[in-house]
This record gives sequence, C-alpha cells and structure tokens, in this order.
Amino acid sequence: MLAALLAVGPAFAQHLLVPMDDAQSDHLRAYGLTWWCLDEPRAHECEWLLNYRFGSFLLPDLPDVRARADELGVSFEPVSAAGLAEIDGVIERSNMQRLQLTKAPKIAVYTPAYTEPWDDAVTLALTYAQVEYETVWDREVIRGGLADCDWLHLHHEDFTGNYGRFFTSFGDAPWYRRQVIESRAAAEDVGFAGVQACKQAVAATIAAWVAEGGFLFAMCSAADTLDIALAAQGVDIVPALIDGTPVDPDAQARLDFTATLAFRDFTLTTDPLAPEIADIDVSPGQTAIISQGQVFELFEFSARQDPVPTMLTQCHVGQVADFLGQTTAFRRECLKDSVVVLGDFPGLDRVKYIHGGYLQGVFTFLAGHDPEDYAHIIGEDATDLSLHRHSPGYRLILNNILFPAAKTRERKT
Repeated sequence: MLAALLAVGPAFAQHLLVPMDDAQSDHLRAYGLTWWCLDEPRAHECEWLLNYRFGSFLLPDLPDVRARADELGVSFEPVSAAGLAEIDGVIERSNMQRLQLTKAPKIAVYTPAYTEPWDDAVTLALTYAQVEYETVWDREVIRGGLADCDWLHLHHEDFTGNYGRFFTSFGDAPWYRRQVIESRAAAEDVGFAGVQACKQAVAATIAAWVAEGGFLFAMCSAADTLDIALAAQGVDIVPALIDGTPVDPDAQARLDFTATLAFRDFTLTTDPLAPEIADIDVSPGQTAIISQGQVFELFEFSARQDPVPTMLTQCHVGQVADFLGQTTAFRRECLKDSVVVLGDFPGLDRVKYIHGGYLQGVFTFLAGHDPEDYAHIIGEDATDLSLHRHSPGYRLILNNILFPAAKTRERKT
C-alpha cells in the first residue's frame, strides 16, 4: 500500500480510493457505490483507475459518500493530495489510466412481467449492488420506450419467436404456457399477427436504438437470437409445431448478415426439435462435457489506446470460471471481423465475451446464464450474491453498467 495513503488523518481528504484488489470487502457493491455517487441529485464526478489495483475507483471524500460506503459494506481508503500524486506516478509508468466518470446511465432491463427477478444474472447483480433500473418488454420497446434510456440489458429472451426451443421438454409447464399466452397477447396489442413478427420488430427496434448511440449488453440466448432475428427479418423460421407457422424452406438463403451486430455466416437448424436455432452457440451438450472446472481468459488491453475493452475487462483475476446457459459460448468462426474478443478459450473454436460497435452505439455480449451457477436449472433457488461478493463473472457484468458513464457524446433521439 502506498505510504502516502496511510498518512491521511481522521479529517476528510480530497478523495476516497475504493480498491478493487483483495483489500475490497465487497467488489460488487463497489460498483453500486460508484453508480450512486454519479446518480442525481448527487452527480459527484468520479474516476475509474483502469488497471490500478485491478480497476479501483476514485470518489470525492464527502460525508454522504462515506456514509453510503459504510451502509453498503464497501472498503475505502482516504487519499491526500500527496497520495494522489503518488498514484499518478504509478499510473504514468504503467499500463493504466485515470478515466473520468461523469453521469450515471439510465438503465433498462428487457424482461416480461412474469419473469422472476432472480432468474436473470444482471437484475440479480443490479439489485444486490443497489443500482436502480426500469423494466421494458415488447409493448414498451415497440412504443418508443427506449428513447430515454442509455443502457439496455437482454438476457434469456428468444427473439426468433421459438420460446427458447422448450416446447418438447416444457410444453405443458405452467411457466411455459404463460410465456406463450403473454407473448401472443403482447404481439396482438402492438399490431402483429404472431409472436415471430413481433419479436423481429422488437429486435429491429433495439438495433436501431443501438445505431443511434445506445449501449447494449446481452447474455445467454438473447445475444445470438437477437442477431438471428435481425438476419431473418420477414423470414419464417418458427417451427409449425409451436405457432402453426410454416417454416420458409429458403430461410437460410434469405438471411441478411449485413443487418446483424456481431455474427455472420451462421446456419439455421433445420430440425424443429433441436435445442439450437442456429450454429452460433457451441451447444451445451458439447460444452457440459469439457467445461466443468474450465476457465476462460480475459485479454489485457492498452488502457490508453484501448480504454473501452480495458473498462469491460477490469477484474481481480485473469481467468474466470466457465458457466453454462441456453447459449454457452460463441463459435469463433461466426464472429464478424469488427468484433473484439474480450474473453477467450485459447486454442478452442469458441469465445465467451465479445464487444463491438454498431454505427453510433456499442454492444457487449457475454455467453452463459449465471457466473456463480455452473449449470443453472429451471426452478432452482436464486443465487445469493452476498455469498459471492468477489465474483469475477459478476464483475464483468457490472463493468458494463459503468461503461456508459465514461461517455460524454450525445445520442440521437
């Protein structure tokens, strides 16, 4: 620890350092504290010290900030002017950067009303970190509900209208029947004849929002099915056994890969009973055999030349335990050339964590369902994040909610 940091007495200093190394008592709520400082009416300016003590935060030393940190159980260290100068010296000599955070992003989570909040790792993380968010679903998206939000999360939604391909295994389950009923009702409310057409329109609306400057973060099946829906605009790919919609026999030939965000040259699955809709995902059947106990590696980027991927990979470990999902990993050969790989399985045909730009906006996709639940099973108990306060996988999620705070460009509306 820097000697100058310890020289500060009980009086208030200029800054508080929120360390993100082993000195931190709650890595996840440290993000919540920083978001709280940025949020109105406080609007405190904060800094993200990229790569310094694994992505620490520099906050103003104010009574309300100290009180909030104590309330959340977040560790902090007072920093004097001399201490800050010493930190600057370390940063100047290393692959590090002081990055100013100016505004808390307005966060929206795309989720239906019937979904349990704990069934989505991001809402679980936001709730535990005490970061405020609103929810939107098909009706709100189609009716312009994304206009006022900066950051949107998608989780295990199926944007192709296939209901996650759960028809054969859970077709009689109450939760599945409710999903079908609610999806059809929402489609009808916004003027669509069927769920597939509605989901395609929702996907196109989300893509247009990103193109105008939005920040999109997707996990699990939402990441690949969003791009499948974008490529298949106006193409019928829903099996007849679900919605009575005939599958277009020329669907594959009619896919438009120029409309997608991250993936290209993928092949649709012709078997309506297969769990995968396309070959973007490395199937859980294959992955379950090889990934128990396996890790994916985070790339190290230049904090000065590549601040965006550096922000998204801030973590106190370089390797993160793998975890399954409806989409467990992305097939490497399906990535567009413009996509940046953030988390990788070296030597294998799959990647875990990717990022890219889409006109004025950006997207980040993380495969898998729950970083602290290797094989999440439908209906099992919620993950208790108080038991996983130092979770590397959940840190990757929370990196994404502060990422827009470092951006000052205006979005088109």
